Amino acid sequence: MTAACDAAPYVRGCAWPGTPEFPYPRADPADLARLPGDTVGAARVPAGVRLELVGDAEAIEVAYTTRTDALGYRGPGAGATFAVVRRGKVVDEQPAMLGDGTVRLSLGGMDHDERAAVYLPEGMQPIMHSIAAFGGAIEPAPTQPRWLAYGDSIAEGWIASGPVGAWPAVAGRDEGLDLVNLGYAGAARGELASAEQIAALDADVISISHGTNCWTRIPFSVALFRENTRAFLDIVRAGHPDTPIVVTSPVLRPDAEATPNRLGATLADLRTAMEEVTLARIAAGDRMLTLVPGGGLLEPGHLPDGIHPGDDGHRILAAAFGTAVREALES
Repeated sequence: MTAACDAAPYVRGCAWPGTPEFPYPRADPADLARLPGDTVGAARVPAGVRLELVGDAEAIEVAYTTRTDALGYRGPGAGATFAVVRRGKVVDEQPAMLGDGTVRLSLGGMDHDERAAVYLPEGMQPIMHSIAAFGGAIEPAPTQPRWLAYGDSIAEGWIASGPVGAWPAVAGRDEGLDLVNLGYAGAARGELASAEQIAALDADVISISHGTNCWTRIPFSVALFRENTRAFLDIVRAGHPDTPIVVTSPVLRPDAEATPNRLGATLADLRTAMEEVTLARIAAGDRMLTLVPGGGLLEPGHLPDGIHPGDDGHRILAAAFGTAVREALES
């Protein structure tokens, strides 16, 4: 066994320095006062945060502390295990305990250069302390292009069977990208403070996918959503004048498609507005902007709770949205 070392160099998917309250923040800890409470609450969950390593070790041992076992609506799918993915397959998965603990994880006996991603029990809000190798050596995985993925609960991973199956996680692995998941469940209504935070971060590619929470949680009219989308893109583009941006309009939500909210907008109306704003910007000369229409990608059978995709739906979104993100980066 090698001596245990600090886990911090292995951590991926965290864009801001941590604090005792927010060890792996998914919103700027210095700018929380300008964000809605539901966004701040979602940002406490380290969705998409993971350990990435290479090496020929047979196994690793991770020391950690989890802070809650209240998993809420998603139950265990919110993340209650450590899971190792290597070459696209889960090679080991072990339960997390509440409080201080250690976990031994097999690395699957693969070659040194095969990247291993260790997904965390993110619903339990863990802190990683140290990592040790058994039967060989490990080192932090090489860096990859950084992808900022802004979105709502679907981007956060609801209701995949675990963090491994969230569409941004799948796409990040498939496309070789360093995912920073900025999916805020129950929130992500295109808040301009979030746009300013994204504008201030380093990024190689950005995706923007929201809208369903503008239908009913805080209802937007079509005109309001149109102008807010325009303003959000203006701010992000000002901070990233040459960065590829992929806009993905809202995916299917059967109860919302033709049902007006209290301001008269259906989800289909909001989707059309988002697509029209994006296409107008592209026509006006923003060649680093891409639109992926989301409405036709999923069917009702992909939505176990009628709103969020299950694992099959997340794989469909990963293929469609992830391919677009990679193509935008390479264009």
